[in-house]
Amino acid sequence: MQIALITGAASGLGWELARAYHAKGYGLLLNDMNADCLAERVATLGKEHVYGVSGDITDADVQRKLIRTCEEHFGRLDVLINNAGITHRSPTMRTDPAVFRKVMAVDYHAPAELTLKALPLLQLTQGQIIAIGSMAGWMPVLGRAGYCAAKSALAQFFEVLRAEVRQDGISMLMVYPSFLDTPIERNALGADGHAAQHKRSTIGKVRGADWMAEQILKAHEKGVERLFPDRGSWLASLLWRIAPSFYYRKMSERFAGEMG
Repeated sequence: MQIALITGAASGLGWELARAYHAKGYGLLLNDMNADCLAERVATLGKEHVYGVSGDITDADVQRKLIRTCEEHFGRLDVLINNAGITHRSPTMRTDPAVFRKVMAVDYHAPAELTLKALPLLQLTQGQIIAIGSMAGWMPVLGRAGYCAAKSALAQFFEVLRAEVRQDGISMLMVYPSFLDTPIERNALGADGHAAQHKRSTIGKVRGADWMAEQILKAHEKGVERLFPDRGSWLASLLWRIAPSFYYRKMSERFAGEMG
């Protein structure tokens, strides 16, 4: 039996990924900050070959506990899915720097650190690393300075790591979704670190988490290295590179409501 470790697995995309990989016969090790919800998810899937470790993924002790649990209960790890994430919706100049630090800790430092701890297990199985990035890491989005920075850092880290672990037989899938209908947006931080009160602006079609999970699983099975599931956002990223002034003008029009 192959084993998948999924962070941020109690809701949204993480939960849909857990359901998808469980349906494919994978054993699961799931992590989430919400202990009660995580326990319910484990019970829903059936406790045989499904384990949950609750806790803040930015905590090094939680990361070590995940790896130790994987070793003790499964003795192997085939797929590491770095899914846990957080975002903010707030003008850069009015945002508490603590918000930027928190977003960077969850979206960049935690997946990088957990992956390094998991590499010995992944080397044994010549496993797969999946990192959930964002199109915001490819192009600027108003009101998301910290999120764009964190996802850019994530992409660069894992693209470098991809080349370095290839010699060990470890493969990597970078996923670059656009706007999804998941709790990460409903729980976005505001400028003061509390929940954002204003409605989010979007570019392109808002996709469901179940649709996204299906695309990721298919890409994994096909050995795809980079997944750009939303063509509209991918084209917008090209526009940013080809005609940045025009891109800024259009983005400013679309996101004007968030800058007030």
